[in-house]
Formats: sequence, structure tokens, C-alpha cells
Amino acid sequence: MQVTSTYRFARISAFKAREVTREIQGRSASDALDLLSFSPKKAALLVRKTLKSAIANAENNADLRVDNLLVKEAVVGEGPTFKRFRARARGGASPIRKRTSHIRIVLTDELAARASELAAKRAARSGQRARRGPAAATAEPAAQAAAPQTPEPVTPQNEPAPSATPPDATPAAAEEATPPAAVGGTPADATPNPEAEEAK
Repeated sequence: MQVTSTYRFARISAFKAREVTREIQGRSASDALDLLSFSPKKAALLVRKTLKSAIANAENNADLRVDNLLVKEAVVGEGPTFKRFRARARGGASPIRKRTSHIRIVLTDELAARASELAAKRAARSGQRARRGPAAATAEPAAQAAAPQTPEPVTPQNEPAPSATPPDATPAAAEEATPPAAVGGTPADATPNPEAEEAK
């Protein structure tokens, strides 16, 4: 529902009043009142008076809540111009134009509808994120498991040369790994063969 208030024949030019109405258009009624209260311009006083009249019309005539009111339109049209003259030199005269304007403010109760729409959109977005969360968490390990792991080709230049001892072995460990020298032509750990001894 829309509520309108008009200030006719305001003693200010439309150009100066539009600088103020441009700032409150699209804001809530309470925010617009706060903004106009701290503006030092003359037009802010006239626009604030018109906005208060529109809010009173909405409360008393349309039974609307102030918290749900939104400034849908804040339009300034040109009014009649009062023409005056000022005496100049040599008996001449220069014109003086005293401009007027018509300030019209339209309030609507779409603020509550917009707030509900924004809340519904936020809820839908949060629901989509919640649905995407577990699916994305399970999809990443499955994709990693499905991806084949190809071993890197070994070239003759990169292939290491075989060594008897591991590269990280210390000299003491290497000595322990080598078998002891043979004594008398037989290795120390060889077991005696009785048949061979009888043949000798």
C-alpha cells in the first residue's frame, strides 16, 4: 500500500531540493529521518516536514507501522516562478527569479516484504551450502582414488648404480656385514664334514 504527501509551492528551487531527495530515495522512513536531521541544507528541513506528514498519513489513515515504511519515491517538480526586478545603473533593471517547487514523497510498506524475501534467499543459500558440504567432502577422496597413479619412468641416467652396502651405512656397519676371512683355506663358519676327514 502506498501513502503520498505533497508540499506545494515550497520556496526553494527544484535543483536544490533534488540534491536532498536523491539521498533518501530507497531508504526506510526512520533512516531517512535520521539523515535529514543531520543535514545542514535548507531543503532538508522542507523535505523532513513532508516526510513526517507522509508518516502521519500512513499511521492514521492507512494503519501502517512506521518500522515497515519505505521511501519509494521522492520527487521534486518545478513550481511557478515569482519575477522581481532590481534597479541597476543608468535607469536599467535586472531580473530576479524567485523559484518554487512541489515536493512529493511516496511511502510504501514493502520493507517487511523485502526483509522476508531477503531472509528466504539467505535460508535457501545456507541450505544449498549445507547440501554441497558432505557431497563435496566425499567426492574429493573418490576422485583421488579413481585417478590412476602412473610411476615416473626411470632412465639410465637417473638410475642409481648398485652398491654392496647401502649408501647410508657407516664404516663400522660395513665391516660387521662382511664375512670374516678364511683361516687355513676354509671359512670360519664352515661346518666340519666327517666323511671328508676319513678320506684324508
